[in-house]
Amino acid sequence: MGSHKSTNMPSMRSLRLSRRSLLVSVVAMGLEAALPGRARGASTVRVGMIPDAGGTQVSIDQKKPLRDYLAGKLGRDVELVIPTNYNATVEALGNGSLDFAYLGGLTYVKAHARYGVVPLVQRAGDRRFHSLFITQRASAIHALRDLRGKKFAFGDINSTSGHLMPYYAMLKAGLDPERDLTYRYTGNHPATAKAVEAAVVDAGALDESVYRAMIDGGQLDKTKLRVFFTTPPFVDYVWVARKDVPADDQRTFADAFLALREPRQAPILEILRGSSFVRATDDEYLTLRMVANKLQLL
Repeated sequence: MGSHKSTNMPSMRSLRLSRRSLLVSVVAMGLEAALPGRARGASTVRVGMIPDAGGTQVSIDQKKPLRDYLAGKLGRDVELVIPTNYNATVEALGNGSLDFAYLGGLTYVKAHARYGVVPLVQRAGDRRFHSLFITQRASAIHALRDLRGKKFAFGDINSTSGHLMPYYAMLKAGLDPERDLTYRYTGNHPATAKAVEAAVVDAGALDESVYRAMIDGGQLDKTKLRVFFTTPPFVDYVWVARKDVPADDQRTFADAFLALREPRQAPILEILRGSSFVRATDDEYLTLRMVANKLQLL
C-alpha cells in the first residue's frame, strides 16, 4: 500500500518558518519591553501641561480643540496630561512618560538642567511676561512695602509668575518674605485669585494672563479686586520636547504652534491664552536662571 501524506499536517519547511516567526515575535516583544518611554505606545504622543490654571478632567476636556489640532498636525493620536503639580510635569519628562510639555520659566530651567529638555516655542508675550500683585478693592495695600505684616498667597512653589518673580520683587523692594509677612502656597493661579477675592489672604501674586482670563470670563468679581503692583518683564512659559524625541517630531510640533492664526484658530489660541507663537531658545532664560540660583530654587 502506498504511503499517504495528510494534507492537514504541516511540512517541515512551514514548521521551521513558524518557529522562526515565533522567535522573531518573541525577540521583538522583548525589545519593546526593554525600550523606555514612548516605544511601547509609539502611536500616541503624550503632551503635558503644568497645572498653572488648575488640573482637573474638566480642564482637560476643555482643551479638546488643542488636542485635536495637534493630532491633525502630527498625524498621530495625542493625549493631553495635566500632572498633579509643577514638579510632577518635570519628572514626567525625565522618566519618559511625556514627549512634549508646557512649562513655566522656572520649571523649564529645572527640567533643562536635570534632563536636557529642548525649548521649542513660546507665546510672543512670554518674552515680556509679568506677575500681578492683587488685593481687595478697599484694601489699604497700595505698594509692596504695605505688605509688611500681611497675609500673602503665592501659587505653586515652582511657579515663575506665582512665586519666583514675586518673591524676587519683594526682596528688591526691601521686604523679606520669610520675616516680614505670613505667606502660603495655594498650588495654582486661580486658587490664589480666589483666596484674595474671598479675603482669606490680604494679597497675592499670579500670572497676568490667568488673572485677565478669569476677569474676562466672569470667574472673578472685578469690583472686589485691583492690581497694586506689576513686576518688570521677564521670560516665562515655553513648550519643550523631551531630549530624545526625534528632531523631525520636534520640528513638526513647533511648526504646529507657529502656524496658529486668528480668527481661524481663535478657540485654540484662547485655550493657550495667547495670540501668536515664536521660537524659543535657552539663552533667553539666563536671567531667570540667575534669579533662581540666587534664591536657591534650583
